[in-house]
Amino acid sequence: MLTTDQKGAIAETAIAHEAVKLGIGVLKPVNEGLRYDLVLDVNEILFRVQVKWAPRIGDVIVLRCYSNCRSRTGSVRRLYSPDEIDAYAAYCPELDKNYFLPMSEFIGQQHIQLRLAPARNNQRRGIVWAKDYEFAGRLGVPGAVAQLGERRAGSAKVRGSSPLGSIDSAG
Repeated sequence: MLTTDQKGAIAETAIAHEAVKLGIGVLKPVNEGLRYDLVLDVNEILFRVQVKWAPRIGDVIVLRCYSNCRSRTGSVRRLYSPDEIDAYAAYCPELDKNYFLPMSEFIGQQHIQLRLAPARNNQRRGIVWAKDYEFAGRLGVPGAVAQLGERRAGSAKVRGSSPLGSIDSAG
């Protein structure tokens, strides 16, 4: 049985592998303890991404949108916020598929259930279809960022040198 750390490493590797195949830049923070695992450079827009191992349970892929840590009083569950991440990237090991879910669509949710097939009770309202969040479909085409909705205020955009104008063009 895999440990939580092993599952996380496999999920991060799967996401990074697909991103690189799609021509998306992948950056990994040097230090631990940040709320995001990777930064994806999509069409010169940087997305802080929390990567999740998302198992298939029947016709649903379950994404847990929180972290757990130990405290003196026991385990503490902490949801992610739009101030900490821009998106979730989920790896489903049973399907060997990746998904990209903008945080703006799932603020405050503890779980996201991505449906693979219609519900047995024919419910249609509130269904989140896995096919609508497939990684390559969301990020693998020119102009994909437009599909993600409006960028969060203050998110980084790659512009060349930092600070702007710090490199002498004559030099």
